[in-house]
Amino acid sequence: MFEMRKAVVLSFVFLLALAAHAQQVLHVAAAADLEPVLPKILTEFTAATGIQADASYKSSAVLATQILNGAPFDLFMAADLSFPEKVIAAGMAEETQPVVYAQGTLVLWTRNDTPFAKLSPATLEATLRDPAVKTIAVANAEHAPYGRAAQAALTHMGLYDTLKPKLVVAENIAQTAQFVESGNAQLGLISLTSAKTARLAASGHYAEVPREDYPPLEQGAIVVKHAGANAAAARRFLLFLATPKIVDELRAGGLAPATISRVK
Repeated sequence: MFEMRKAVVLSFVFLLALAAHAQQVLHVAAAADLEPVLPKILTEFTAATGIQADASYKSSAVLATQILNGAPFDLFMAADLSFPEKVIAAGMAEETQPVVYAQGTLVLWTRNDTPFAKLSPATLEATLRDPAVKTIAVANAEHAPYGRAAQAALTHMGLYDTLKPKLVVAENIAQTAQFVESGNAQLGLISLTSAKTARLAASGHYAEVPREDYPPLEQGAIVVKHAGANAAAARRFLLFLATPKIVDELRAGGLAPATISRVK
């Protein structure tokens, strides 16, 4: 009888362990520029590993603040390095430096029905200087790395002070794209990931801002220290991002391969 009870208890413990594994969910804090590309990759990760994954998309600053305040994220994927570095400095990350998983690109986007339909890389600066431009959507430079990049690019061109009254400031880069797509701004300095979505590709066109006009948008990730049992899953996802197939998917979605590899 004792052996039978022992067998039942062991079976129950085993089933609980299986259930816990089946219910494992990796919680990702993801910068807003990842929203067009990350859902598909998370689905592929689940198919490859059996680990469920979900993401919350906000500006990098907001996500960093949430993590510092104890939000239950396992992995932080920012649009730059500075916000993960803040989490590291607070002693709340497993890494001593962010893992660079991709590099972002800033573009100028406009709808096809605006007067700026001839926008191209060669005419980008002239378009911004055009007196007919009344509104330009940008992300908040205090919260969003793409907002800082936009400010840096306009400053590099000698246009920031002139154009500042025309800027329509959004909370993050996804909202910036919404502003210009909806017609609330004539032009928008947005991420290439947003510009490459089916909706924006169909309704407008873009020109890449010269990379020398703004600091590199190296996008960094960290495993959050309180990830606990999910820390291994978070590291596994970072390695998954570095596989050739996923690197190609990120590139197709508007994220260039990392110029500095820190995935271990």
